[in-house]
Amino acid sequence: MNVIDKARHAYAPSRTMLRTGRAIEAELLSEVTGRLRRYGQDFPKAAAAVNDNRRIWSVLAADVGADGNELPQALRAQLFYLAEFTHFHSDRFLRNEAGLEALIDINTAVIRGLNAQGAS
Repeated sequence: MNVIDKARHAYAPSRTMLRTGRAIEAELLSEVTGRLRRYGQDFPKAAAAVNDNRRIWSVLAADVGADGNELPQALRAQLFYLAEFTHFHSDRFLRNEAGLEALIDINTAVIRGLNAQGAS
């Protein structure tokens, strides 16, 4: 790359998009849900995806439990309940007592809700 090309690249308009918290949450849940689907038959990889999913839900639970959270109280309570259920069901999966379908279904429903609300 010559000097002129470097200058064009340096001063070119940025294509970086600003993403909202909802968009980031939807992206993270989509990524881990894809892994849950893809690795359902490969226990070590599925277990890693389950643990990552549990971490995401832990952060979501902490966020909806925070005093400054602006979501309606009923929605906050529902999301907190889903986080608790996700932790419980994850433990059951890791003990080979349950499948991944419930986790996938929950994540998919939340992703749809996040995408339906649009950017804010």
